[in-house]
Amino acid sequence: MGVAATALTPAERDLFSALPPAGVILFARNIADPPQLAALIADIRACAPGVLLMVDQEGGRVARLRPPHWPARPAAATLATAEAARAGGHAIGRDAAAAGFDIVAAPVLDRALPGASSVVGDRAFPGDAHAVARLGRAFAEGLMAAGVLPVGKHVPGHGRARVDSHEALPAVDGIDEDDLLPFAANADLPWMMTAHVLFTAWDRARPATLSPVILREVVRGRIGFDGLLVSDDLAMGALADPGVGGSPVDRALACLEAGCDLAMWCPGDAATADVLRAVPPLTPQAMSRLARGRERVAGVSRRQAI
Repeated sequence: MGVAATALTPAERDLFSALPPAGVILFARNIADPPQLAALIADIRACAPGVLLMVDQEGGRVARLRPPHWPARPAAATLATAEAARAGGHAIGRDAAAAGFDIVAAPVLDRALPGASSVVGDRAFPGDAHAVARLGRAFAEGLMAAGVLPVGKHVPGHGRARVDSHEALPAVDGIDEDDLLPFAANADLPWMMTAHVLFTAWDRARPATLSPVILREVVRGRIGFDGLLVSDDLAMGALADPGVGGSPVDRALACLEAGCDLAMWCPGDAATADVLRAVPPLTPQAMSRLARGRERVAGVSRRQAI
């Protein structure tokens, strides 16, 4: 879930105390400076012990921890070697962990392709599919070494979309095996995030986030991902058409039914309570995947410290 502002409202505090979410994601609207952020995170954790804190901190233009209080970190497109990508991930991981976060929503494993929407652009690593796979892995290793969970995104691939899914639903007629390769090569990552993209060759009616066919046969099957699968923000424009996603509650229940382990509703608006009341508890399988991911990160960060 997202929250509305730089401090919890009384209604949010009551809601999270009564129905603790699995996680809370914070955005620029929630972050003013380190003391304020520390107080907000402490308040969230007091309401919901065990809650995971996520931040969308890729470097470059996608950064919620920003100067002057946090260093600017480079975009993925500038990280052309495994050493640079690992160092970039480690630096972002250190920033996020020190601020109190458990999860960083990166690396982007989408390819930057000619003619596509700029929504991916310099958020993608440079080079061919093999390079994207290699650099994405190095970045994720850097994050884990700093003690935070990485999230590979946006599976099965956003790179061919000609429309920004924040605004409308992209439709992609075909996908190349090279688009899947960075995800398949990183199928052992602890978390991945779905794409709000309609892949008409696989499912003409439902975008990947809401498609049992794509999540089960492509993401779990062809790609081989067996970690924790979280939806992208269900409030995005791609799912806003009633014929696509329905109400906020409809979208949350549909993504879980399709095969996501976690649903994500980010605006911190009035629908937050409706969604949180409607979704079922985590499944045993989701809880197992969550525990495996946390154990892996703890092991990597311990080895890094030795």
